[in-house]
Amino acid sequence: MAEHEPTPEQLAAIAAENEDGEAVNYKPPAQKSLQEIQELDKDDESLRKYKEALLGSTSVAADPNAPNVQVTRLTLMCETAPAPLTLDLQGDLESFKKQSFVLKEGVEYRIKISFKVNKEIVSGLKYVQQTFRKGVKLDKSDYMVGSYGPRPSEYEFLTPLEEAPKGLLARGTYNIKSKFTDDDKHDHLSWEWNLNIKKDWKD
Repeated sequence: MAEHEPTPEQLAAIAAENEDGEAVNYKPPAQKSLQEIQELDKDDESLRKYKEALLGSTSVAADPNAPNVQVTRLTLMCETAPAPLTLDLQGDLESFKKQSFVLKEGVEYRIKISFKVNKEIVSGLKYVQQTFRKGVKLDKSDYMVGSYGPRPSEYEFLTPLEEAPKGLLARGTYNIKSKFTDDDKHDHLSWEWNLNIKKDWKD
């Protein structure tokens, strides 16, 4: 199989095709605590009801030692997969570097991120994913997740539908570096995992 591995030149060409030079000129708003937002315009009944609808009427009793944003799971959503492909992001993140998700070439899939917001509103959450093969960065994707307030239940974010690469040169192991961040550039969680593109699910 070694003779079908892509050359460094081919990998560099793929990386160049995926390069996105557009810069986003965006300035995040000043951060306000949940209490400050609830205190603002509290005499305005319509605004109070609007904020209650957005933020909920009761405060969330969170563990004071818990981080504001907890990323709990990554799930590879693919209708044709023989079994769910899930990473528990509250466990040993280092172990993911030693194992691989198997993904059949050419299938359509999405990535679902499950997360919790425990204490304060977080603005401009973003999921950043960089894909490497043999140490060469092939692609970088930034997904705007949005702004969320605290609540006891988890939120879920789905990436747009993507198609796995296919063909002899596309098959092999891809190293993926994922990061969940926000407008203030807080690194809520970073982890690495591997995707193995094969001819079939059990090739």
